[in-house]
Amino acid sequence: MSGAGETDVDGYQPVSTSIATRTDTPLIDVPQVVNIVGSQVIKDQNARSLDDVLGNISGVTQANNLGATQDAIIRRGFGANRDDSILVNGMKIATPRSFNITADHVEVVKGPASTLYGILDPGGMINIVTKKPEAEFSGEVNSSMTSFGGGSAGFDVTGALVESGALSFRLLGDYEKTDYWRNFGETERQQIAPSLRWEGDSTDVTLSYFHEKYSVPFDRGTIFDLTTGKAVNVDPETRFDEPYNVTKGKTDTAQIEINQDIGDNWQLGFDYSFSRNQYADNQARVRSYNAATGVVTRRADATQESTLTKHAVRTDLTGDVDIAGFKNEVLFGASFDHSDTLRTDMIRCSNDSNFNVYSPVYGNLAECTSVSAKDSDQTEKLSTVSTYAQDSLHLNDQWILVGGMRVEYYDILAGKGRPFVTNTERHGQELIPNGGVVYKATPEISIYSNVAKTFRPQSSIGSYVGNIAPEEGISYEVGTKIQIAHGLTSNIAVYTSDKNNVSYSEEVGGETVVKAAGSVRSRGFEVDIAGALTDNLDVIASYGLTDTRVTDDPELKGKRLANVARHTGSLFLAYDFGNAVPGASSFRAGGGVRAVGKRPGTNTNTYDLPGYAVTDLFASYTIDADNPVTFQLNLKNIFDKVYYTSSIGTNNLGNQIGEPFQAVLSASVAF
Repeated sequence: MSGAGETDVDGYQPVSTSIATRTDTPLIDVPQVVNIVGSQVIKDQNARSLDDVLGNISGVTQANNLGATQDAIIRRGFGANRDDSILVNGMKIATPRSFNITADHVEVVKGPASTLYGILDPGGMINIVTKKPEAEFSGEVNSSMTSFGGGSAGFDVTGALVESGALSFRLLGDYEKTDYWRNFGETERQQIAPSLRWEGDSTDVTLSYFHEKYSVPFDRGTIFDLTTGKAVNVDPETRFDEPYNVTKGKTDTAQIEINQDIGDNWQLGFDYSFSRNQYADNQARVRSYNAATGVVTRRADATQESTLTKHAVRTDLTGDVDIAGFKNEVLFGASFDHSDTLRTDMIRCSNDSNFNVYSPVYGNLAECTSVSAKDSDQTEKLSTVSTYAQDSLHLNDQWILVGGMRVEYYDILAGKGRPFVTNTERHGQELIPNGGVVYKATPEISIYSNVAKTFRPQSSIGSYVGNIAPEEGISYEVGTKIQIAHGLTSNIAVYTSDKNNVSYSEEVGGETVVKAAGSVRSRGFEVDIAGALTDNLDVIASYGLTDTRVTDDPELKGKRLANVARHTGSLFLAYDFGNAVPGASSFRAGGGVRAVGKRPGTNTNTYDLPGYAVTDLFASYTIDADNPVTFQLNLKNIFDKVYYTSSIGTNNLGNQIGEPFQAVLSASVAF
């Protein structure tokens, strides 16, 4: 089985996955938590981002998302933007926002996954599984409008290209142009995604390509006043930057997936992924805030001609083998990953204190064009070569032992400046083991435990730091799972994770640098449920308790980790009324609540982002016709709650504001 993440989902209920073990395995047989948000959940909630999707999962919060331009997901207390924890079809990619029109469903592997996927945090990883070509012809044309202003239009067509159905295609496209909900800004995206699939007697080949051109607001959010511990008393719609705060770019992703059945219960898989993000941004960056007067000091910055490129290759050999009368599901593999980040012209101008948050006047801080030689040509390169093996040993119908080992060699380089100054240059290798056990008390109930290591080499482009020791972690977990056919899948987990040489960012002399925070511990308890309560009522729900502390550091010992909420929870219900409404072949309606507790805004815990709960509703109506027409209304944040999703982490000057009430009306025609 290849790493594409072949997943069996029945409505809201996840049944099996290949992402955790890289073999098609029932979730109840996997000795760790794998949460899956299926396509029906995504459709009902009209999820438009990875943050929307992961609001259904326990122990997940948002990290510093670089002015709302990057995915930045914390899992079980660990995570950051650009941390390589978000995969597409099992492969690491360079795109800033990974959830797009190609997404079919999303898998979250909780806990360490480094034995099979390399450099990752102990909190786990996220895999987005894309829509594949299908042999039966079908299609859809869709559009939407938002109460913010503007909307989108798109299409999805798939079918066979040859009479036998062996060769099929899929083509998706979308155009979005919407007004930003704050007092200025606009989002524009153009997406196109063709793919081909060949399905022979023993060979399955899928080729896919995705291209996006985007222009999005670069918005650092609002300021928290350290004297009050609250956000400044300003209308949440008021921005503190300038209309030129925009990130523009384009992304390209090309993937090939080959699965070959070589007989005698053996399969050979090969995956290659190329991805690239090219972007430029401008911003008026808030540098300081005077609580007595409301005056902020700002600086015009820009990042021009930046390119992030990733290559990922892996090959897997999987098979079912009987050894001494015991069933073994074995995996042998090798992988190569290379990422190359280059930010060429870094624009920096002088500070200016001509803006007051209580009486904002825009246009007094012009865009900057001055190139800072010492800050330009920021370079980060990381290459890894790995081999790995894993075995799932079935002692009998009740006991399963899982063990694996990865040998990873890495080479890392980072620096900046004209002339170029190397700040980080190191290489080495690491052994990364894992082990787990599953006891199936009944065919529907299992108890499991696991232990695993993680490893992450670190780099900094800043001259203040130099080489940083790699992060190393170890996690222990026990839990239980229940999987009822055509019903519910649930899991309960308790875990503890310790990580040494944890990196964090701080400002030194006006420069953001990376430092190591000694040791950090994360402990928690999680419950996740997804499936059907009755034939008509679907549910997805979660609760997570996450306790994080710095356990060994001269400056931060005892502090909680920034943006990590102690409590998270969600509940979403959808009822299918069938054709109870005259003229309808389907009518669905429902809603739910997603809640996040308070979180430290900075690494030094100088203030907290307050907790919040947001309520959403939806209704979907399909007209019974030869070409069914579906109308769906999603009401998001119906009580217009003002809430804050994350902070920048290094200071109190950048705190993301959650979206206010929004109504989204969408329509689609199927054929």
